Amino acid sequence: MQHIAFAYDCLDDLLGTYLRLKDKGMFPLWAADQFFQTAIYYEDPDGNIIELNTNNFADDWTVTEQLKALPAQVHVNVDPEKMVAARWAGASAWELHERAVAGEFSPAGSYELHTTRW
Repeated sequence: MQHIAFAYDCLDDLLGTYLRLKDKGMFPLWAADQFFQTAIYYEDPDGNIIELNTNNFADDWTVTEQLKALPAQVHVNVDPEKMVAARWAGASAWELHERAVAGEFSPAGSYELHTTRW
């Protein structure tokens, strides 16, 4: 196995897990708004990629319909800390998605995908 994904019901649950893991010293390899979902990726001690994600749309049917006409930019790297701060400031989950796509939550540097963070 090299990849496993866990889906969360809402963005708050995903960001809450990010904070909980951060408090335990576990940091993501990268995070991204991928148009239809927001995902945070970790690497386990065996080098497997663990994807935690949540749907950016209300339900799976809406995602399927939206995927029929993908925009040109479907993957935008994000900094989960910036997303958490915006959520705590009152932004809705949909506003976070829109602001992520606009580049507001871009990470300060590039993600180092070869580095284990455990």
